Amino acid sequence: MQRRPRRTSMSSVPATAASCPYRAIGCHPGERCGPGSARPVGRGRLPHGVARGEAVAYWRVIGKMVALTLQARAAPGPSTDDAIDVVVLNPVAGREDARAATALLSDAERHRASRFVFDRDRDRFIVARARLRQLLGARLGTRPESVALVYGAHGKPALAPWLADSGLRFNLSHCDDVTLYAFSRGHEIGIDVEAVRVMPDADAIAARFFSQCEQQAYRALEPRDRPLGFFQCWTRKEAFIKAIGDGLSYPLDRFDVSLTPVEPAKILRVEDTPGDGCGWRMESLSPAPGFVAAVVIGDRE
Repeated sequence: MQRRPRRTSMSSVPATAASCPYRAIGCHPGERCGPGSARPVGRGRLPHGVARGEAVAYWRVIGKMVALTLQARAAPGPSTDDAIDVVVLNPVAGREDARAATALLSDAERHRASRFVFDRDRDRFIVARARLRQLLGARLGTRPESVALVYGAHGKPALAPWLADSGLRFNLSHCDDVTLYAFSRGHEIGIDVEAVRVMPDADAIAARFFSQCEQQAYRALEPRDRPLGFFQCWTRKEAFIKAIGDGLSYPLDRFDVSLTPVEPAKILRVEDTPGDGCGWRMESLSPAPGFVAAVVIGDRE
């Protein structure tokens, strides 16, 4: 799939694309491109293979706590079974970095990289995938190039069956130069990040893809708050459908999420089940200035 520029609006894409919310905001499914309480979790060394020029943030999410450090960590520190690690990278993605990183990719990933139209997008993809393999390898105690991945029917990545006994689950998302990786043990997980910006078609996109409850909350926002509200809703909905692994085959109006700046990130409803009993929890993150992100975590399997 060729990547389009991120700032595409619905009015500038063909009618066949207007029904796809990924294209509506100028992004594509899989790896695309909120405030939460935060506190430092301590210092650590750089993740294996991550250049010192990269900006790195690290969260540990346990229950309702979101912990942040601007230092880097290589592998997760001591944690409980309920710990969720989110690593935020601003990858160095020059030509030489991409060439070196290509050695860690699978044949399928190299083929996918070759289909990108723009060098910058291809290099970002290569480096982001190599970093994923390094982070997974550190958690599995294996070489990055030995990490085997499979993909669900709707594109969600997972470890190959012979590595599944580790219980490790992961997800990733990127927007511009910000890449997020989420890791858990025994919990399904989804993550999404977006740059907050003004979009001329935001109201029309919300009317088409948000649930009735979300549309009402969005329309009630002051105009100055709508860009943040829009992307808080978008990332939260995207993180949920990535966590469940159904992608856009799961209708977006079957669940509600909070979106106003004064509300904590929360799943309000999943079909006929109130959010508190749906088996999923949600956290919001602010990975970089001007960006919002959300992570959704399932109950332990």
